[in-house]
Amino acid sequence: MPDHRKLGRELGLFGSDPLIGAGLPYLLPDGAAVRHVLEEYVREVERRAGYRHVYSPVLGKRELYELSGHWAHYRDDMFPPMDVGGEQVVLRPSLCPHHALIYRSRARSHRELPLRLAELGGMYRAELSGVLGGLGRVRAIQLNDAHIFCTPDQLGAEVRAALELIRRGYADLGLKAARYRLSLPDDRGKYAGAADEWDRAAEVLADALDGVEYERGPGEAAFYGPKIDVQIADSAGRESTLSTVQIDHYQPEQFGLEYIGADGRAHRPVLVHRSLLGSLERVLAQLVEEYGGAFPPWLAPVQVVVLPVGDADFPAAAAVVEQCLDAGLRAEIVPAEKGSLGARIRDHRLVPYQAVVGAREADAGLVAPRLRDGTKLDPLPVKEFIAKVARSRATHVRKPPPPRQPGPSRRVSRTRAADASSPWPR
Repeated sequence: MPDHRKLGRELGLFGSDPLIGAGLPYLLPDGAAVRHVLEEYVREVERRAGYRHVYSPVLGKRELYELSGHWAHYRDDMFPPMDVGGEQVVLRPSLCPHHALIYRSRARSHRELPLRLAELGGMYRAELSGVLGGLGRVRAIQLNDAHIFCTPDQLGAEVRAALELIRRGYADLGLKAARYRLSLPDDRGKYAGAADEWDRAAEVLADALDGVEYERGPGEAAFYGPKIDVQIADSAGRESTLSTVQIDHYQPEQFGLEYIGADGRAHRPVLVHRSLLGSLERVLAQLVEEYGGAFPPWLAPVQVVVLPVGDADFPAAAAVVEQCLDAGLRAEIVPAEKGSLGARIRDHRLVPYQAVVGAREADAGLVAPRLRDGTKLDPLPVKEFIAKVARSRATHVRKPPPPRQPGPSRRVSRTRAADASSPWPR
């Protein structure tokens, strides 16, 4: 498996600069394109699962984090407060305090629960320079985060549903979990909340993991509650947490969160923290390593590259690009001035689809498709080519693709390309 730090820079996905600072990479256009697709994917998956999306500020007053418990238990990982207008303001290390305030912005009824709030938002952690690296460990994090406010009776079902959503996300992206960990407290006394609530929360998480092989991780719990951590491994075998499901009784108590039950009395909700894809930086790093830059069509930063054979074919090739863009595809043209046709094909070998346009294709309204594995297909009408690409683009992968086998290009007839053994990637 390749190292994303090297490959990501070679592919022009991300970069860094000392003037911005360590642990603060920037995404280049191709990297940003993949991130946009991930954002669209996770928002739609969450929307269909009953989540409501919100936006909240990346700053908060120090008092907010004192109330949430982060200041007492997590201060070493937070950036120092900034004095603004006589107040101390902090870059948030987590999104949960903001979501707790959104919950308590008005009275809530048991009929509204579970209330699932989700956000793709920034958070900031003062990671030590020695642990920073590429996109896997950064100081400015774009987190796919969600918080579920539910009744105690709803808790088990919500945890199981969150875990199932994570499994679906991994299947769609072609990611593999290295292991599942039930992260529990140890005896060092760094945790907040009542012991009996911790015990009940741990039981619920263990029940949700029934049938799943997992390990216990004493000392790995969050300061407010136990959690399930889904671990991934990078190309060097180093593990990190990508996705998580956490149970929290402490912050609802701290923020005075309530709902009116069927009995007409006020009750305390339980808070489930849930991250489907975790940090977008870390998931992008993992995808680069899983696919070696050869992303499946729906994730590829460029899905179609159009190659005019000569300068005279440029107008027809540009028209193909426009039709691709109109169909919602990410397409680019690489003109003849960029090199020979063979050189341009090699330079863009990671793009899922190449469309060659020569004089014959231009005159007939066709393109000569090439697939990433070197397969050459018979010429197709432009609209038919675009329709095939659009269909494959709409399909999420269920497992990582097999490694490409070296060898000569293969030509497949249009008849075969249309039948059940179609070489078009899915």
